[in-house]
Amino acid sequence: MLSPLHEWSLAPREARVLQSQLAKRLELTDRLAPITHIAGVDIGFEEGGEITRAAVVVLKWDPATAPDLSVVEQVVHREPTRMPYIPGLLSFREIPAALGAFEKLSVMPELVMVDGQGIAHPRRLGVAAHLGLWLDLPTIGIAKSRLYGQHAEVGEHRGDWVPLYAGQETIGAVLRSRTKVKPVYISPGHRITLETSLTWVLRCLGRTKLPEPTRLADRLASRRDQRK
Repeated sequence: MLSPLHEWSLAPREARVLQSQLAKRLELTDRLAPITHIAGVDIGFEEGGEITRAAVVVLKWDPATAPDLSVVEQVVHREPTRMPYIPGLLSFREIPAALGAFEKLSVMPELVMVDGQGIAHPRRLGVAAHLGLWLDLPTIGIAKSRLYGQHAEVGEHRGDWVPLYAGQETIGAVLRSRTKVKPVYISPGHRITLETSLTWVLRCLGRTKLPEPTRLADRLASRRDQRK
């Protein structure tokens, strides 16, 4: 069982205060165990937002075969949504179901890639960062759109990237993960640096714009009849 980090029944104002407090506990240095398994996480909603659906796919990391990583385990967990949609507080809406999915895993990864933001968030606690604190695992946020910050134009070729800034602070990177395709937004979550986050995302890129862990989690989540 995961050790509780905090209660979920919070008013929006309390949740924002807690975000600022939790953000101070993030470790933005590399503290990774040897990587043998990587998880991808995708979280969505059903029944008009009443049900939260979390998909987790665990892949075996083998440098010799990357990015063709083999699926070791996959789970989908559904539960009633605990908080309505409030901008900036998405992690309070999404993470309870993600934790339920991780509780079902028999193989725990050493690195977690999340479809969402890491510290690229107004209070530096996007879903990947928040989940990293709960799991006490290295986490990376890989988002399809920008939530917060500014950046210059990124080059058109695969692997080109520019920093994402909040004022003078670097909070992430804008990565062209596929030539002439819209970029993705990478930000560290917990126990990892931005540079290492980019390295691992690039290692896990296949033929699409998303790294294989989150691509497969997204695909699993889209199977509406999946009841594992």
